[in-house]
Amino acid sequence: MKNVNYLSVAEEVMQQIKSTGAFLVAKSKDGEKINVMTIGWAAIGYMWKKPIMTVLVRKSRFTHCIIEKASSFTVSIPTGELKGVLNFCGTKSGRDFDKFKECKLSVVPAQKVDTPIINVSGFHYECKVIYKSKMNPDFLCKEYKENVYADNDYHTFYFGEIMACYKTIG
Repeated sequence: MKNVNYLSVAEEVMQQIKSTGAFLVAKSKDGEKINVMTIGWAAIGYMWKKPIMTVLVRKSRFTHCIIEKASSFTVSIPTGELKGVLNFCGTKSGRDFDKFKECKLSVVPAQKVDTPIINVSGFHYECKVIYKSKMNPDFLCKEYKENVYADNDYHTFYFGEIMACYKTIG
């Protein structure tokens, strides 16, 4: 494992998220529920004098009920060929499938937060939830409402302070 500056790898990480996705893991505070889903949107930046990663989860997703009760989340961006696994985790619900079992994914403890990371080679962001905000469609431009939210299934934004960022090779 090699610690990396979160911004020094941001371009590479965002390209991967945009092209094939990344794993978002959420674990409820009580530890009873854990789920993995694929994300294709995220933002990395600097806000409130802290390094921040923002992820979006639609209310209809199984992960939403978990991350709503979470104090942290992790994002794992695999460097290996996991397109099929990312596709499965992005199209199948944790309500219906144990994605960890179906995809032979395992988790390992994170360094700084309670939510584990996916045990894959790649970049890992450990984030403490510091703010969340449900989208208000009244403030969204018409084009995006029509093209992205025609079904009215809006996202909640989760802002996470990046507590650790590193690369693993396995």
